[in-house]
Amino acid sequence: MDLGKAPLCYELLAEIGEGSYGKVFKAREVGGEQRLLAVKKLNIRPEAADSGIPPFMIREVALMLKMKFFDHPNVVKLLDACAVPEGRSMDLTLVLEYIDQDLSSYLSKAPSTGLTLDCIKSVMRQLLQGLDFLHTNMVLHRDLKPENILISSRGEVKIADFGLARLYTFNIALTPGVVTLWYRAPEVLLNSVYMSTVDMWSAGCIFAELFLLRPLFQGYTEVQQLQKIFEVIGFPAEEDWPKDSPLPYQSHWGPASSRTKLLTNLGPDENDLLSKCLAFRPSGRISAAKALAHPFFMNQ
Repeated sequence: MDLGKAPLCYELLAEIGEGSYGKVFKAREVGGEQRLLAVKKLNIRPEAADSGIPPFMIREVALMLKMKFFDHPNVVKLLDACAVPEGRSMDLTLVLEYIDQDLSSYLSKAPSTGLTLDCIKSVMRQLLQGLDFLHTNMVLHRDLKPENILISSRGEVKIADFGLARLYTFNIALTPGVVTLWYRAPEVLLNSVYMSTVDMWSAGCIFAELFLLRPLFQGYTEVQQLQKIFEVIGFPAEEDWPKDSPLPYQSHWGPASSRTKLLTNLGPDENDLLSKCLAFRPSGRISAAKALAHPFFMNQ
């Protein structure tokens, strides 16, 4: 698997992350532009190597190659990819552009007074532009969270980590066990069918976090996460409850109510955009394209 040209030569500088399938390193290109690079080394263990590269890894590379072709400024670029047999196991290496930090570490360094409104607008606009591009190309990210959004020292925002991304057709049934709990849409928590609007829910959670400097919904079980959501957006009406959910509508969870003003310290435009991202019913949730045209981004 390669990109049709000589592989990039680089030297590894430091390990910067580790996951269940491998490690991520900071590296520097040898020769050429001497760019800083992120090198993601995924190891396919012997018991799995016999059946080839796992589908989720092939999917990540295929999606990133597709994204590379379109070269969108708000999606992290895949620069090189190769698969190398190592004895009975196999190493899959992805070479990506390097960005200094993720949104989580960026927010941890924010002043206690919070981010400026201009800064929040810039981050959200770029995030939505990246999402609009993905959704236009029929790609769901499915795991949007601050750790998967990179932000450079120049304020450039790039969506990263496509390990859980999927190409989709309308209303396809997808794996429920995706998206970190705090950014997970109600329909995923309820094991219902979902579509690109799951990413818009996650974007809404991130939008609120840019103001709060902490996650909006911090549940530790799926039921607790739903309760945290209902405390903020109100309890949905029975007709809005997904019909295909194995969890029946529980009227005793709370009286049916919806709220348009979700956070008391936000202005009307901010609250309106937030409530449109965090609509319980997926079909009532705003799209990335419509969100970009929202008055929040127009008004100074």
